[in-house]
Amino acid sequence: MALMSQSVSAVPRTIELAREVLNIEAAAVQALSTRLDENFLRAIDVILCCKGRIIVSGMGKSGHIARKIAATFSSTGSPAYFVHPAEASHGDLGMITSEDVIIALSYSGESQELMTIVPAIRRQGAKLISMTGNPASNLAKVADVHLNAAVDKEACPMGLAPTASTTAALALGDALAVALLDAKGFGAEDFARSHPGGSLGRRLLTHVYDIMRIDERLPMIRENATLGDAILEISKKGVGMTAIVDINQHVLGIYTDGDLRRTLEKKLDISTTPITDVMSANPHCISPNNLAAEAVQQMEQYNISQMLVIDKQNKLVGALNMHDLLHAKVI
Repeated sequence: MALMSQSVSAVPRTIELAREVLNIEAAAVQALSTRLDENFLRAIDVILCCKGRIIVSGMGKSGHIARKIAATFSSTGSPAYFVHPAEASHGDLGMITSEDVIIALSYSGESQELMTIVPAIRRQGAKLISMTGNPASNLAKVADVHLNAAVDKEACPMGLAPTASTTAALALGDALAVALLDAKGFGAEDFARSHPGGSLGRRLLTHVYDIMRIDERLPMIRENATLGDAILEISKKGVGMTAIVDINQHVLGIYTDGDLRRTLEKKLDISTTPITDVMSANPHCISPNNLAAEAVQQMEQYNISQMLVIDKQNKLVGALNMHDLLHAKVI
């Protein structure tokens, strides 16, 4: 009971401390926005003029942040990679060329591992952007551009563990990446091309022609067919519908399994009833060049589960239903 009482009484203190951490880190990030100046613009210009790659480096916790910044650059249209400064002094400097830009992270600005490789970077002719919490540091002084990522205090109660400072550095890296994204005109489709395995990539890169049913899988009958012919075609192709076309394969209408249920209530003779008497004329269709995600949007808008795919001459070229879109992981 004593242990439980102690645990319960510690909750308010725990929550209060957690809130203080979040408030301190939020304030650190907010302070960055007021300090953005011409140095930030110069950093953007240096990177935009870069003919090589962006190399991000840092030791310890700054190294972890540097890896994330490099990943963000790469996924937003600015090829980048992380180089460990200690490994760089033992051979990895060969990865750096005169056409590269190096972004070096060190809150103190005095990281021994970084300062060891700086002379070699300068001799190589690569541009150096430093991100530190001390504008008077050696790393800040030798850089072509310095970005001030100073924070008033760490969120750690002891003021020792990098917390607010790493959060600020990460946010400043994100600001660089997004500003570059905008300057390069990098759009959603560009983003999707670098994320083909994700849901965004599938939505923005998958077109109707990628997943539509064609050839022998395409359900269609001529306008002189009967209701019975339509039922057989629906059953055979398994799409839940069939297109009705003329001799030139122009779409005249559609007949779905929903139409079939409504037709059966009328007790019509399936062997003699012309399909043109019961089909839905002027069905909602889509172009093969449309994104598959647009097909999903239209199906939801019109409350339908199948669509015919037509070319510019209104000729049937394909068909798809919700199952096809689900299988393609578009939805």
